[in-house]
Amino acid sequence: MHAITARRLRLRCARDPDEVVPRPVIYYVRHGLTDWNVQHRLQGRHDVPLNGLGHAQAVRCGEILHDLLLCDGGKAEDLDYVSSPLIRARKTMEIMRSTLGLESTGYGVDTRLAEISFGEWEGLTYADVLARDKDIAAKRESDKWGFRPPGGESYAQVTARISQWYATLERDTVVAAHGGTARALIAHLALVPAQDATHHSVDQGVVYVFAGNRLARYA
Repeated sequence: MHAITARRLRLRCARDPDEVVPRPVIYYVRHGLTDWNVQHRLQGRHDVPLNGLGHAQAVRCGEILHDLLLCDGGKAEDLDYVSSPLIRARKTMEIMRSTLGLESTGYGVDTRLAEISFGEWEGLTYADVLARDKDIAAKRESDKWGFRPPGGESYAQVTARISQWYATLERDTVVAAHGGTARALIAHLALVPAQDATHHSVDQGVVYVFAGNRLARYA
């Protein structure tokens, strides 16, 4: 390994080598970009594929994971891998695994990691939602934690299923899922107050590491 790469990797360590983390570490990746992301459409449970940039972001996340694991002394094959059932998350996982030198399809799927449902709003832009019903949109902004779009889910409901999933973890895990489920995990782990978690930025092309009571962002 080149010395420059080694110095860069030391900056990417996800944990202190002397730190004892009482819970499994989660390497969390939001799916890569889709055309609906570009158009600012609410995707929810709609199965929208990655676009070209989304593919590149997934490759980049695989590279970041490689660096983190090398820095932490871990091996990619020793981790668990689980994805949301939606195609944009599954493709992200498959690209990351290939980038890590693993069989692309060797991962689990858990429906509890599916994106928050926006119900009747799915496929609409937020401008469309405001044009349809300004009052209901204002109600959502005043209480994103408890608000349910027509036919959809609240963040409180998503957090309930994410907490059930989290209780099943037995070892460090790579996750490919969504922005809404990341916010639910942040709320479940009480890293910030629940209402604040609903506004937390969750970017694409980034690996988020949940380790103990800390959340770190690697890009």
